[in-house]
Amino acid sequence: MKIDEIENGYVLDHITAGNGMRVYEALGLDRLNCQVAIIQNAKSKKLGVKDIIKVNELIDLNLDVLGFIDPNITVNVIKNSVAEKKKLTLPKRIVNVVKCSNPRCISNVEDAVDYEFVLTDNKGTYRCIYCETKAN
Repeated sequence: MKIDEIENGYVLDHITAGNGMRVYEALGLDRLNCQVAIIQNAKSKKLGVKDIIKVNELIDLNLDVLGFIDPNITVNVIKNSVAEKKKLTLPKRIVNVVKCSNPRCISNVEDAVDYEFVLTDNKGTYRCIYCETKAN
């Protein structure tokens, strides 16, 4: 399998196996007019298997979305073939990344209300700011 080298763009590495498509959809990579490669179940010494996403363009990348989905992702920013690595952390707050699962929550009833969750512990538990329902 051969995937072209990236001159300017991103390599999202160490994605937990099976989360590659979730990351792809959450970042809206399907709407880009550039090359995007998703590698699933790649061999990894560190994880056993992992997913990798390569984006051949420098786009506005939402690190909070990545940190929420999988804080172990390594973001390699490539500019003129020189890479800079970014480590992710769990964001303290996420807005409009996931919907509240409580059908009675105001965020599901009112159109003008954002889906907003806050980090409540160091294990990655997020709760809705309106009804305290745990994010899925």
